[in-house]
Amino acid sequence: MRLSRDSHNQRRSELDMAYRWLLPSANMSWNPFARSWRNNVQLELEQYQMNAPKLIDTARTLVASDKGLLAMDESNPTCNKRFAKLEIPQTVEARRAYRELLVTTRGLGEWISGAILYDETIRQQKKDGTPFVKVLADAGIFVGIKLDTGAKDMAGHAGEKITEGLDGLRDRLAEYARMGASFAKWRAVIAVGDGIPSQACIDANAHALARYAGLCQEAGLVPIVEPEVLMDGAHTLERCAEVTEQVLRTVFHQLYVQGVMLEGMILKPNMVLPGLTCPRQVPVDEVADATVNCLLRAVPAAVAGIAFLSGGQSAELASARLNAMNVRFKFRQPWALAFSFARAIQQPALDIWQGKEANVQAAQQALYHRARCNSAARKGEYSAAMECA
Repeated sequence: MRLSRDSHNQRRSELDMAYRWLLPSANMSWNPFARSWRNNVQLELEQYQMNAPKLIDTARTLVASDKGLLAMDESNPTCNKRFAKLEIPQTVEARRAYRELLVTTRGLGEWISGAILYDETIRQQKKDGTPFVKVLADAGIFVGIKLDTGAKDMAGHAGEKITEGLDGLRDRLAEYARMGASFAKWRAVIAVGDGIPSQACIDANAHALARYAGLCQEAGLVPIVEPEVLMDGAHTLERCAEVTEQVLRTVFHQLYVQGVMLEGMILKPNMVLPGLTCPRQVPVDEVADATVNCLLRAVPAAVAGIAFLSGGQSAELASARLNAMNVRFKFRQPWALAFSFARAIQQPALDIWQGKEANVQAAQQALYHRARCNSAARKGEYSAAMECA
């Protein structure tokens, strides 16, 4: 597997060679198929040349300045489930009001570089009619969009999922780009259990992630590639490390095959953790070592950055583990180690808000605090004392 090669330069080289070979010649004038092939190659080469600098710059900016991403792309059913637990009405207006609370948090752009939105969210506005996209842009925060349509049962593979959403993706990308999106996200879920994950499940999800990433870059959006090995189960830390490395190697092989430019993408992986019901839960430093060592073995240095998912970890534990990675591997990691947390940033704010207007300011303060803590973790400066400040 030639993971160390620059896939973008390789693809450009292939296109250059193909185009030179297909330059107009006497024996091509009568062949419309050859002319069409030549024109398509030329268009693809021009698209690569036009998009590459923008993609690289956006990807680097998203993981620069010790900032991270706010994942607020929960689907409506997921958002409604979280509301139901707190007896918040499960309505369009309640979701809009909660999302307005998030995007209008004063000073959020100090710690957050990008916000990942859901389809409903990217179309919503503040009460005064200001689009959320404009609110985020005015705060210096890039707008991202969730593109997959969810994980569905994989035929012939009990207990495993395949993420869908590739049909019509090129047209949806064009629409979201017009709406102001600069990057996108696609999540694949890999369960660990007896006899799973199968290679078929890993291969299918890796292929879908790579096709999505290629379409994103064609449209000028930075793809966030999220292959999540789930925390559910009783598997050990060592088993999680084994599966995570296998998944990442397969994903990057597919990205290479599809010609995805690694410098213009961000990886959003799970941390290497024991399953939630594993009898042996391990210290923060052990998680940090297992996670970064796994990444060093499987992720090419050309990748613009890594932004971890929280995956159901508590807010404080997610910050502590990210902090330990940046302390222990400060001079060894070839990429920025950032965050792309959802519940680990949002949940404290949601618990305080509870659907009540009177609680908005306190909820925003909790959100700001969690974003600040995770920025500190990127610098290796987070401590439990920050939680008492």
